[in-house]
Amino acid sequence: MKVTVFFLLLLPVCWATPFHQKGLFDFMLEDESGSATIPEVEPMPVCPFRCQCHLRVVQCSDLGLTQVPKDLPADTTLLDLQNNKITEIKDGDFKNMKDLHALILVNNKISKISPGAFAPLRKLERLYLSKNNLKELPENMPKTLQELRAHENEITKLRKAVFNGLNNMIVVELGTNPLKSSGVENGAFQGMKRLSYIRISDTNINSIPKGLPTSLTELHLDGNKIAKIDADSLTGLTNLAKLGLSFNNITAVDNGSLANVPHLRELHLNNNYLVKVPGGLGEHKYIQVVYLHNNHIAAVGSNDFCPPGYNTKKASYSGVSLFSNPVQYWEIQPSTFRCIYERSAIQLGNYK
Repeated sequence: MKVTVFFLLLLPVCWATPFHQKGLFDFMLEDESGSATIPEVEPMPVCPFRCQCHLRVVQCSDLGLTQVPKDLPADTTLLDLQNNKITEIKDGDFKNMKDLHALILVNNKISKISPGAFAPLRKLERLYLSKNNLKELPENMPKTLQELRAHENEITKLRKAVFNGLNNMIVVELGTNPLKSSGVENGAFQGMKRLSYIRISDTNINSIPKGLPTSLTELHLDGNKIAKIDADSLTGLTNLAKLGLSFNNITAVDNGSLANVPHLRELHLNNNYLVKVPGGLGEHKYIQVVYLHNNHIAAVGSNDFCPPGYNTKKASYSGVSLFSNPVQYWEIQPSTFRCIYERSAIQLGNYK
């Protein structure tokens, strides 16, 4: 009887299959019925050869590239292609890159941008094209663009069609281009309703561009060939706070010109050919900084900086520079600079 019971207990063990060790992942894949299922996994984006990719930032700078890399990750938000040898931006170079916010193409050899090259970039906010060989800015730039930097190119024309509809643009940098006033179409910047900052320094323009947007707060035109500030040159710029006109050929500022910029805080007119202090400074409520050094100013009038019957609510200067002018310091009456002396702001050194 005991022998019979022993064989009955041993029989299930003989029929059992060999034991196989299972990994943790194997148990996780089993469903309730005991069968294993493999979940679908999306393929990881492939980083272009020799580039570096991290947190949706793709860096392909300083690689000697002659064209935009293929198969860029579609979820890229910043693409850095500076310091390469790219000569052309073609249609399809940025296909499917709908999440790109910033594109850096600085210091390449780009001379051509195809009309539809930027069409897929529906969220682009910053476009850096400086130090290339562009003769004109491309049309059909994304309407989302907020910042455009294209200094140190070969740009000779600024057409109104280029900026039309770019209502989100805030910053435009176009310095160090062979641009002339005749190449700037009248009202070229009017389409940008939010534009706050323009720099067109070190070019060949000889007058302040017409039709600048009223939203401007900073206008930098240093290092050009501007000879005169006409009465209507600054018309409509009621929000302008900083005006840079140093290193030009300015000999005169028409009376009433500065009245068009009532919120002006900084005026840079140093290194020009002025023979007198521009009129109307003393009437400005917000003016703080005035640079007039390295001009030909031979006399300073009693009301040039302080208004008649000086009121502390006006002409609150924090910096005035008049050095390297032929005016004689000892000929200036103390009352002339009363509103400036009170703030210890004037620089009077290096007189001839």
